Amino acid sequence: MCGKFTQMFTWAEVHAFSQPLVIKAEGDQVVTSTPMRMAHIMRLDETGARVMNPMRWGFSKKSAKAPVRPDHMHARAETVDTLPTFAPAFAASRGVLMVHTFNEGEELPNGRTKQWVITPKDGEPIAIAVICERWTNETEDLWTFVQVTTPANTLIRPITDRMPAILRRADLPVWLGEIDAPAAAIKALLATYEDDGAWDIAPQASGKPPRPAGGGAQADLF
Repeated sequence: MCGKFTQMFTWAEVHAFSQPLVIKAEGDQVVTSTPMRMAHIMRLDETGARVMNPMRWGFSKKSAKAPVRPDHMHARAETVDTLPTFAPAFAASRGVLMVHTFNEGEELPNGRTKQWVITPKDGEPIAIAVICERWTNETEDLWTFVQVTTPANTLIRPITDRMPAILRRADLPVWLGEIDAPAAAIKALLATYEDDGAWDIAPQASGKPPRPAGGGAQADLF
């Protein structure tokens, strides 16, 4: 399942995709993220405005003394609204992860994993559905997220059986909670996204990810 992605958009591009969004940023950057790393997640704040919050990828148990390792990195769309681990976040704290690319791993017969990179041909952002929760103890207060997944589409199915839950632009107001909708209507947004030839897929090359067309400066997260 997807274990890596790149956030490679200028803040202007994110703003244009996700209107309305009010955000201030120091600059433009490329971020490559893997589990336990940080990413910027779009969500609604207490006033109902769209904001971008840095969050760590992975839910940890509330009983953990420290979030050393995530217990969950993905939540299946089929059960995200019913499993006790995910249902509260699905009901109250949904977000969107904007990415330029995401990876899928193909398990090879020799036990190794071959990484494939999925990239939109038009350079538009991909909006991945996530759910969020706050992890706290006596000394830490940390927002975390997990990606929601669906069965793989036609492009990805030869590699793996799961993929991120992709949201269309028109889905964002309902998914984020700007428009009141029953839980069934929100869950219905989590259908397998068929790209219909709009995405490229290629083996991951070594080195840094490519710059997006017209994008800003690169800054690797790790």
